[in-house]
Amino acid sequence: MPTIRSARRIAPLFLSALAFLGAPALALAQNGETLQQTKDNYGVVRCGVSQGLPGFSNPDSRGQWEGIDVDLCRAVAAAIFGNANKVKFTPTSAKERFAALQSGEFDILSRNTTWTMQRDTALGLDFIGTLYYDGQGFMVPKTPPLSSAKELDGATVCTNAGTTTELNVGDFFRANNMKYELITFEKADEVVAAYDSERCDVYTTDQSALYANRLKLRNPENHIILPEIISKEPLGPVVRQGDPQWADIVRWTLFAMINAEELGVTSENVDRLRRQSQDPKIRRLLGREGSFGESLGLSKFWAYQIIKKVGNYGEVFEKSLGVNTPLRIQRGQNALWKDGGFLYAPPVR
Repeated sequence: MPTIRSARRIAPLFLSALAFLGAPALALAQNGETLQQTKDNYGVVRCGVSQGLPGFSNPDSRGQWEGIDVDLCRAVAAAIFGNANKVKFTPTSAKERFAALQSGEFDILSRNTTWTMQRDTALGLDFIGTLYYDGQGFMVPKTPPLSSAKELDGATVCTNAGTTTELNVGDFFRANNMKYELITFEKADEVVAAYDSERCDVYTTDQSALYANRLKLRNPENHIILPEIISKEPLGPVVRQGDPQWADIVRWTLFAMINAEELGVTSENVDRLRRQSQDPKIRRLLGREGSFGESLGLSKFWAYQIIKKVGNYGEVFEKSLGVNTPLRIQRGQNALWKDGGFLYAPPVR
């Protein structure tokens, strides 16, 4: 029988690291120069991503990064440069991601990262919106057959270090008066390998990541994801505090993609709609009326470039995660508000 191991509290480690790294990065952000440095010094948008999570941020067979987190950064590059390929991607672990962003290693963290109060208020960081609504789940082998996470008393559980999953799993087992042993690893592939080699009975993380990482197992069809969702995991991009212009650029890039889907503007029809549409909402979004890009420090065609070069939210979701991909994820809560989901963006006006 495994021993009880409570989830480790990681926030003090983050704060200690950031106390050492934070001062220079904060000074940089407070100058409000991220956009200027991006254009004049770097020539690319510097983006922190995962170390490999299919559907979110993962290198393809040619080493090119792809996924919904990746496309958010590509959309920011399209808005700034008119070129979605002007991005430098830096893989970073869950444990090191916040310190790397705060120290200035990159300017956007777009890496399946959960928005929490402590992270948003105590680490010198700003979450700018929710790119994907998720929740934590459990994956187990089909044999022996289980139907509920409440049957996991005494299990050994694997997950990533430095994540909210450590805390959530502790809450779940304690609330249900169950014992467990927690084994953590810094890299996601280390967790997958440990679970696949039966070092642990259960793999827990965000449900989307379970679907993605199940594809990496020797026999994916021999594993199931249990029905319980034990947490709220709003995943979204993060920037350093102190540069509201940069935060607005990233935030309104996401909003432009959501609004484009709601208005029926796609990468295929955006040129025609820019020429022909008389809908004032579409005309404002595509730069035909007003100068909304100016307040962001961008061209009035900033949103047109996003949609033309990357696509609207629905296009990106279906390409990366949708029912015709290996992950086969339904839109669910990530559908537009008018279709029963949570996605809702303020208007461009």
